[in-house]
Parts: sequence; C-alpha cells; structure tokens
Amino acid sequence: MQSAKTVLDVLRERGRRGLPLDELYRQMFNPQLYLVAYGRLYSNAGALTPGPDAETADGMTLAKIESIIDALRHERYRFKPVKRTYIPKKNGKRRPLGLPSWSDKLVAEVVRLLLEAHYEPQFSDRSHGFRPGRGCHTALREVAVAWTGTTWFIEGDISGCFDQLDRQVMLEVLEENIHDNRMLRLLSNMLAAGYLEDWVWHPTLSGVPQGGVASPILSNIYLHRLDIFVEKVLLPEYNRGLRRMHNPAYLKVQRELAKARHRGDTATVRSLRQELRRLPTQNPHDSGYRRLRYVRYADDTLLGFAGPKAEAEEIKRRLSQFLQDELKLELNQEKTLITHARTQRARFLGYEITTQHTDRFLTNGRRSTNGVIGLKVPNAVIKAKCARYLWRGKPARRRELTNFDDYAIIASYGAEYRGIVQYYLLAGDVARLSRLNWVMVTSMLKTLAGKYHSSVSKMARKYEATVETSYGPRRCFQVSVERGEGKKPLVARYGGIPLRRQKNAVLTDRVQARTERELVPRAVRHIELISRLLDGRCEICGSMEAVQVHQIRKLADLIKVGQQAMPVWMTILVRRRRKTLIVCQSCHASIHRGQPVATRME
Repeated sequence: MQSAKTVLDVLRERGRRGLPLDELYRQMFNPQLYLVAYGRLYSNAGALTPGPDAETADGMTLAKIESIIDALRHERYRFKPVKRTYIPKKNGKRRPLGLPSWSDKLVAEVVRLLLEAHYEPQFSDRSHGFRPGRGCHTALREVAVAWTGTTWFIEGDISGCFDQLDRQVMLEVLEENIHDNRMLRLLSNMLAAGYLEDWVWHPTLSGVPQGGVASPILSNIYLHRLDIFVEKVLLPEYNRGLRRMHNPAYLKVQRELAKARHRGDTATVRSLRQELRRLPTQNPHDSGYRRLRYVRYADDTLLGFAGPKAEAEEIKRRLSQFLQDELKLELNQEKTLITHARTQRARFLGYEITTQHTDRFLTNGRRSTNGVIGLKVPNAVIKAKCARYLWRGKPARRRELTNFDDYAIIASYGAEYRGIVQYYLLAGDVARLSRLNWVMVTSMLKTLAGKYHSSVSKMARKYEATVETSYGPRRCFQVSVERGEGKKPLVARYGGIPLRRQKNAVLTDRVQARTERELVPRAVRHIELISRLLDGRCEICGSMEAVQVHQIRKLADLIKVGQQAMPVWMTILVRRRRKTLIVCQSCHASIHRGQPVATRME
C-alpha cells in the first residue's frame, strides 16, 4: 500500500506534466488517505454537527474506514442527501448551506485531496480562491503591484455561481483529465445526491453543494475554463505595445523650458516647470498601447483595462457571452460594473480599489504616485463594524459578555479587532480604523466597568499596558492568568497593532503550505490523534479491544464543570488539554450514559 504522500506526489507530477488520470478510483481504496482526511476534518467547527443522520466525528473508528472502502470497492457507496439550512447574507437574503453526513465528509475530503493534487499545478496563477498558499491578500497584492496605469475596472459578479454550475458541463470538464468511469460516476453521484429540507427530499439539478468539502475544488475546476479563455483569448488580443508614446504636449513644453533656461528667463522657467507637472509624460490616448489584466477569487472576477471605454464594454460583453455559451452562467448586470479607475472606486474582496493621481506629491523630483493602484478601506465597512458596539450612536457595553471572566472579555474583543485590522493592513488608509479602535476600546472598558460596577477610567488604568512593535511601543490592554509552576501565563491582549500599511501582509483562507513542495497542507503529517487511534489502546481502562474516538466541542465547557465534579474522562481531557479521547466501546457507552468508567492501574 502506497503512503498518502507518495500517492499525492504522483498525482501532482502527472498534473504538472498535463497527463490524464486513468485509475484514479483505485486510490479511493487507500486507508492512509482516509486517515489524512480525518486528521484534517476532526478539528473543524462542524465536525460534531449532525447532517441528515446522527453520525458525527464522535465515535470515529478504523472499522468505519474499512466499511467505506469496502462499499467503494464494490461500487455500493451512495452519498446521502445533505441537510439544508440557511444562513443570512449581507443584503438581507439567505444563503442555503448543506450539512452532509460524516462519512460523506470523509469520502469528499479524500476526493478533494486527489483532485487538488492533480489540478493544482494546472490552475492559473491569476486564480486565488480556495487554493494552497493563496488567499484574499495574494489577489489584492497582485492588483496593487502589477496593475499600474489602469484606466477602467470591470467588476465581474456571476449570478448564483455555485448554485448554477451546470452538471453536464462539470462532467465534461472532468472527463478531459479523468479517464476513469468509476471515478466519474462517484462524482456524478455526489453532485446528484439532493438535499433534505423539512425532511423532504429535493433533487439538485445544478450547482455544487453549499458547504460541501469538495465544492471549492470542483468550482475551481469548472471556472478554470474562464481563466483559460481570458488568458488565451482576451489578454493576447487586448495587450499591445511595449509602452505608451511620449506625450507631444509634454515634449513641446520641455523644448520651451530648455530655451527659457538658455535665455536665463527664471520666471518663464518656473511657470513652465509648473505646467510640466500638470501634463502626463506619456500619451494617454496612444492607440498603439493597450493593457488588460485579470484576477479571480472564487466567483468574483476583476479586470483592469488601460484603453478606451468602448473597448472595456466590449470586453465585458465578450466575457458575458463566453460564460453564457460555454459555462451556462450569467453575469449579474447590476453588480458587473465598468468603473473609471481615477474618478471612481471599484469594490473587490471588501476593499475599494482606485488609480491614484496627484501632481503635487514628488519622490526624488518625480511624480511617483500617478497611475499607482491604491487600496482603501470602504466607509461602509467602518460604519458596519462600529455598529455592533454602538447603542444610539455611542459605544455601549455588551451585556452578553458581562458574566465572562476578564480574560474572556479582553480576548473576545482582541480577536475581533485583530481580525479586522489584519485583513485591511494592505490599505493605504488603514489608519482610518482608529475610529473603530476607539469604539471597541470604549465598549470593552464599559463592559468591564459594568461587570465590576466601576468606571471606564479605573478599568483603563487597571488593564493598560505597553507592547513593543516594529514601529515602536504601542498602547494596549491585557490581562494575564497564572497557570502554576513551569507554565507560562495565559495572556489576553487587545490592541497593540500599529495602524500602518504593510505592503506584504498575507492572509490565507486556512492553514496553508509555506513551500511549493508542500502544496497540500497537513496532507502527509502524522498528527498525534492518528497515532493514538492506530495504537488501539483505550486511554481510560487500557483495553486493547476495538477503540473509538470520543470528541467534545470545547474544552472550556469541561473546565466550567469544576475539578471536584469531574468524572475521570473529563479529568484526562483537561489535564492533556485535548478535545479527543481514545476509548473502547464499553467506556464510550458509559461516557454517553453518564455512568462511571473503570480506570486502568498506573
């Protein structure tokens, strides 16, 4: 049996060389891949959320992997319909979310590992969504660095993209690289499993399951055709010329300036130099120069074009026509906008993007700002983020946190503030988040003051601290919790983040590989839980009979019980600071019944 690393390396090499896959389905029989998939999924927030059945990550066994492989080997495995729920969207509407069975999650994660290993080397460098080593910040940084001189932004928004992916087109795209009918049938069954709403089965005629483990890689495979169309057709056609021609008006003033200097006419020299700074050095209407640039994050696309608006509208029309004819998708005409880069701002991934222009700002005597892309924090974002902490326009305490301890209150505010600030560190005006900082600090201190029936100023003096940063000392608020001898104290901190732009700030969607060699994060790392499961020993009674994994949602729920009232299994979890415990079947049943369990002799 090949190791998971060997399997994925082989698939990655075939993908890099553009070779098709003939026996991909056979890799679904490799139990090592399921252990890797389990190691990636068990810690997710939804691992203990039941889908259409009661099956969750709790009670995971090696026998379950064997039964799944046996069903796949005889082609008897069928994906269950997902349980549908709805989550709110920003516009007031609701987005459907599917909750699959735990076994289906395992199989889908193995499928994702295999597909990602093969397709990742083939994907476009302009695609950044749901990919190892890429994320929102890599997409935004590409726009900021490489899109200088953009005149028009074309904001592409696909209407209901993930719900409208055509199943027949999806299978045709997969058939181009996967020459294995059994694997194609498995993928087709996954897409056609349907969903349960109010326990009534409904068919899925199109799209990929919202919330499905394999949905991101399948959508990237589908939209790869769009990337190829833009790169192979639109970019070569709308990119021409090495650089713009010199502006005749600028050259004329330059000649007059040289003559004035030769005459010694200082007043005319001063006037002509001011006029030069108002003129572009290159011809902005050069018909021999065009530049089209493209970036995609999931279903959000952005094109930057240097040229006339008529051609920008033609690009938008051709993009819409391709999506409709080849991918059976439609652009949302209300959200797909053509934005003038200098006078307006495009919206992409929560940022406002504009082409900066000023004749006054000079670097080494040159206008270094003109044409440079600027990333901005939208006013609507600041207003929306502040609203959570305001009551009637003023910062207010959060009553739901009043009963928590000081560590939890400061940690909660600190995590929320840190997440917002770190996302917008690429923005040139990130300092505008100082308004949010003041609102959140005041709200936090009011929450602490309400807890102790004290005042904001007293709470500020009690928790105020200073932290060293790369930009010097910064004020913050923190609290420490001692943990006994030999252990570092737990520290909760709010603030201490300089609101200064960081051009190389990186934010990824999940734990990503840091080197090109490790394209699949955590794919081959033997995590501790897997080693304990393979050891096959009950960690309560020491029995060597068939073991299972007992898993809880949060360790904090056990700590609240108190040391005196804890049963043995809780004590073990708290002492190890783990959410999982390897137990035999009888001990697991006793835990769920609330009965005491016998411990092994130490």
